Amino acid sequence: MKLIAKSFLLICVLAIAANAQISNFKHVVVIVQENRTPDNLFQGLCSGPFGSSSNCSTTPTATQYNIQTSNWLDKTSPGGIIQPGTVKLNNKYDLDHSHNGWLAMCDLTPAGPIPPVCKMDGADGVGCRGKCPPKPQFDFVLNKKHILDPYLQLATQYGWANYMFQTNQGPSFPAHQFLFGGTSAPTTADDAAGVYASSNMVSSGGFGGTNDVAGCIADAKTAVKLIAPGVGESQEIFPCFEHQTLGDQLTDPSLAVPLTWRYYVPRQGSIWTAPNSIQHICQSTGPGGECTGQQWKDNVDFPDPATGNKGSIDVLTDIMNCHLRSVSWVIPSCEESDHAQCNDGSGPSWVASIVNAIGNSTQCDGGAGYWNDTAIVITWDDWGGWYYHEPPTILPGPAGSYQYGFRVPLLFVSAYTSKGYINNNRHDFGTILRFIQHNFGLQPGGLTFSDARSQTNLAEFFNLSQAPRSFQMVSAKKNASFFLNDKRPKSDPDDDDQ
Repeated sequence: MKLIAKSFLLICVLAIAANAQISNFKHVVVIVQENRTPDNLFQGLCSGPFGSSSNCSTTPTATQYNIQTSNWLDKTSPGGIIQPGTVKLNNKYDLDHSHNGWLAMCDLTPAGPIPPVCKMDGADGVGCRGKCPPKPQFDFVLNKKHILDPYLQLATQYGWANYMFQTNQGPSFPAHQFLFGGTSAPTTADDAAGVYASSNMVSSGGFGGTNDVAGCIADAKTAVKLIAPGVGESQEIFPCFEHQTLGDQLTDPSLAVPLTWRYYVPRQGSIWTAPNSIQHICQSTGPGGECTGQQWKDNVDFPDPATGNKGSIDVLTDIMNCHLRSVSWVIPSCEESDHAQCNDGSGPSWVASIVNAIGNSTQCDGGAGYWNDTAIVITWDDWGGWYYHEPPTILPGPAGSYQYGFRVPLLFVSAYTSKGYINNNRHDFGTILRFIQHNFGLQPGGLTFSDARSQTNLAEFFNLSQAPRSFQMVSAKKNASFFLNDKRPKSDPDDDDQ
C-alpha cells in the first residue's frame, strides 16, 4: 500500500512538473521603497478608478483590501478617534520612525498577555521634523494628478499582501539588514539571544563620529544602538557585523548551478547599503576606509567614476543589456524614494520603469525575454511614522524584544500571478528571503534568522503551471529614459537620523 501511495505521489509530482511553464523563476528583483503604510499610501484601492469603498475593510474577506479609510485611533482626540487628512507624496515634513517612535505608536498594553499587544492608538506621540501641520501622523497620500497610479495599477493587476510587516521595530538601517541577511544582530549568537541593532547611525558616547557613513567603513566613533531582552536600547556597538547573509547562500560553491546577486544603491557607505555592514563581504581597510572584498566588488553597484557604475540607475541598464542577476536588490535614491521630506514624487514612476523594462524585455534569456521568468517583489523598508491600524504580532522569546514591526505594503508581480490577487497570510522580511531560498532550491531557513522564523514563502502569489499572462505596460508620468538621462547627483533615500 505504501509503495502504491509513493508511486501515485511521484506521478502527481511529475505531472505537475510536466505542466509547469517554468520550474522556477530565473530572476528575482526586490525593489525596496521607503517609509509608508498601506493606510497612508494605498487609499486609492478604496476609491476612484482603481477601487471602491466595498473593496476595503479592516476585517477583510478574501477579496478585500485591509485598509482603514476613517475613524483612525487617537487617544488624544475626543472619543479616541480622528478623521485622516491628506498630504502630498513629496511633503515637507518627516516623522519619527525610530524604535521610540514605534513604542509611541504601538502603545503596548501595560500588563496582560505575553507576548504583549499594541493598542495602536499612540500615533499622536510620534515626533515630527520640518514644516509639520497639526497631527501630521494622521495623513494619507492624496492621488493628486494620478501620481500613485503605477502602485495602484500594480496592486490591482497582480498580487497584494494584506498582512506584510517589517520584521524590525524601527528605522532603515536594521530594516535593510533584515532584508539582505535576515537579521540586524551583530552575530549569529546575538540573533539567538535576541540582541539586535535597532537604530540608524549615532555618535558613540554622544560625541564625535557621524551618521553620514555606515557599516564597516564608518568613522571609528560611529555606532548603532543595540536592543536586548529586558534592557532595551542600553548598549552601542560599531556597525560592522559578522554572520552569513542570503548573498552567501546564493554564492555557495557547492551549488550545482551557480547563482548571482547584485545590490544597487545610490552610495556605498549609506545605512541602506546593507552589505557594507558585513565584514566578510566588505573586508574594510578600517574605520573611515573602504570596502575591498571580492564579493563587494562583484556584487555591490554604487556610483563610481573609476568603474563607470551608476548605482541604482544601473538596474535599468543591466535589464536592457541582458545582465540581470539571479537576485537583485534595488534601493532608490532620495528623489525616487517615497521617503517623506525627501522625494520629488517620482517614486511610483521609478518602480514602474523597472517593471516595464522587465516586462518589455524580448532579447534576454535566449530570446524569451525576462517577463516570463522573473518575479518582482516590491516592499517598503519601514512604516515611516505614519498611522496604521493593524497591530503586529509580537514574537515570543528573545526575538520578541524587537520583532515584529508595523505593517508595510507588499506587491508581487509576475506573469504567473492572478489579476487582483489578495493574500491574507502574515508575512515579514524573512518571508521574502524564504521565497528566494525556495525558488532557487536553497535550504529553507538556512540562515537561521528571520528566514527560519517566518512560516510563509509567498508561494501563494504565483502558479507556474498556468499560462503566463501577457505583459501590460504600467502607466507612469516618467519613463526609463527620464531616469537614465537624469543628470542630478544621486543621494541617499534621506539624511535619516531617526
